[in-house]
Formats: sequence, structure tokens, C-alpha cells
Amino acid sequence: MADNTPYAPRRIRALPSWLLGRAAARGHRLVADALAAEGMRMMHHAVLSAVAELGPVSQAELGRTLGIDPKDMVALVNDLQRDGLVTRTPDPGDRRKNAVEISADGRRRLRRTQRLGERANAELTAPLTPAEREQLIALLTRIALPEE
Repeated sequence: MADNTPYAPRRIRALPSWLLGRAAARGHRLVADALAAEGMRMMHHAVLSAVAELGPVSQAELGRTLGIDPKDMVALVNDLQRDGLVTRTPDPGDRRKNAVEISADGRRRLRRTQRLGERANAELTAPLTPAEREQLIALLTRIALPEE
């Protein structure tokens, strides 16, 4: 067992739920460390990715879509705006709302962080063959998103 993996009895270590949790924790650590090399935290990366995909998008809609509390969303968007990665302008459809859009610097940073995330995921799945990786993703999708 890895040094930072807590002890679990053999019967528990054989449970899919325990194994999924350990794999998720390792993947989270790898991605978080990779993003930190670009000075970015995972929540900022998630918001920036969503803005790139959905934008321009209202801050409220962004928070609802990602399931982030409105106060936390304000702080995250403030951080991204401070770093020049997004812009926030009055929504043309409703001036009471802000439309958040990714900036050119944000697109460049997102490309770099996406590559870092891909490398971290490649490290996570390195013991698998390409076919096994595809199978793992298909199986995890069926477990995590049974409605799709």
C-alpha cells in the first residue's frame, strides 16, 4: 500500500467503492499538483473550463450549472478576472446580471492546464494498456453516470 493510503482490511480493499475512492483521491492529487505548476487550483480550472464551453454566461447560471454556492462563485470569478483569465461585463439581455467570458489569456492558460491535466491522467492510468484505459472510462461512465 502507498505511504499515504490509510490501512483498510483486505475485505474492504476488495470493494469497488473503496478502490474507486482511492483511485479518485490519487487522481485528484495528481491533477491538483499538475495545475499548481500553472498557479491554478482545481475549482478555478473547472470554472474557467465551463466559461470556455458555455460563455458568455451569467455568473448565476455558471454557479447553478457547476453546483457552486453563489458567494464562492463570486470569489472564483473575482480571482479569474484579477488574473486576466475572464472578463465580466453587463449581460446585454439583462443589465442587472454579469456575463462572464474567457479572455485570450484565459484560453492560453486553459490550453496549458488541459495538457497538464491530460498528463496527470496519463500518469494515473499508466499501468493500463490503451484498450484498458478506454474500457475503464466506459465502465466508470456507466457507474458514475448511469442515466447516460
